[in-house]
Amino acid sequence: MADLAKVQKEITRFNTKYVKEAVKEPANFWGLAGFAVAAAYTGSFIPLLVALICEAIYVVFLPMIPAYRQIVNTREKERVLALNKASRDKLIKSFTPREREAVEYLRWQKDKIQENYHKFTGAKQLPSNLTSLHQRWEDFVDLLDVYRRRKQHLKSINRQAVHNQLAQAFRAMESAPDEKTRRVQETNVEILKRRLASFDELEKSVKLVEGQLQSIENFFGYLNDEIVTMNTPEKFSLLDFEQLSDSIAMTKQMLDETSDAIGALDAHNRAMGNYELLPENR
Repeated sequence: MADLAKVQKEITRFNTKYVKEAVKEPANFWGLAGFAVAAAYTGSFIPLLVALICEAIYVVFLPMIPAYRQIVNTREKERVLALNKASRDKLIKSFTPREREAVEYLRWQKDKIQENYHKFTGAKQLPSNLTSLHQRWEDFVDLLDVYRRRKQHLKSINRQAVHNQLAQAFRAMESAPDEKTRRVQETNVEILKRRLASFDELEKSVKLVEGQLQSIENFFGYLNDEIVTMNTPEKFSLLDFEQLSDSIAMTKQMLDETSDAIGALDAHNRAMGNYELLPENR
C-alpha cells in the first residue's frame, strides 16, 4: 500500500511540460530515428515495437527525475530572460536618439561601476547590491518609456474641448425635460469633471517619473564616485540601495493607479462616442 501511494503521488506530480520537453530532446529524436533505420534495414516491425516500448518508458520516467526537471526549469528561465531582453532591446530602438543616448550612457555607467568595484577593491565577486544594478537599469528603461508616452499623451490632450463638452453637458442637465434625461446628463457631467481632474493627475505623474529618472541617473553617478575612492569591500556596505528601490516601487505603484483611472475614462469616452477626446484620434 505504501508503494502504491508513492506511485500515485509521483503521478500527481507529473507535469506535461516536462513530458513535452523530454519528447523534444535531441537524444530522443535520434534514438527513434535509429530504431526507424533498423526497421527499414531489417524489414521487420520488431524495432518499431521496441521503440514504442522504450519511448513509453522514457516519457514516463525521465520527467519524474528531479535533476531533469531542474534542467527544464533552467532552460525556461533562460528563454524568458532572452525574450525579455529582446523585447527591451526592441523598445530601446523605438526611442528617440536622445533617449537612446541616455539609456546607453546609463548602461555604460553600470558596467563601469562593476568594473571599478573589481579594480579598486580587489574583490572577485560582486555584492548582491551591485548585481541588482541591472534591474535598476531596466527600471530606468521602463520608466523612460512610460514618461515619453505620457508626455505625448499630454501633448495630444485638448483641454478646451473637454471644458466645452462639460459646459454643454451641464446646460443639457439643467434644461432636461425629464428625470431620466437629467440623470444621464448628470453622469456625463461627473465623468467629464473626473476627466479634467485626470489631466492634473497625469501631469503630476509625468513630473514624478521625470524626477525618478533623474534620481536613478544621479544614483549611478554617485555610486561610481564612491567606488572609485573605495579601497576595501567592507565600506561598500555603507551605501544604501533600499531607498532607491523603494522609491522606484512607489513610483510604479502610482503609475499603475493612474493608468487604471485614465483607461477607465478613455473607455467611457469610447462608449459615449466622444472620440475627439481620445488621444489616438487627435
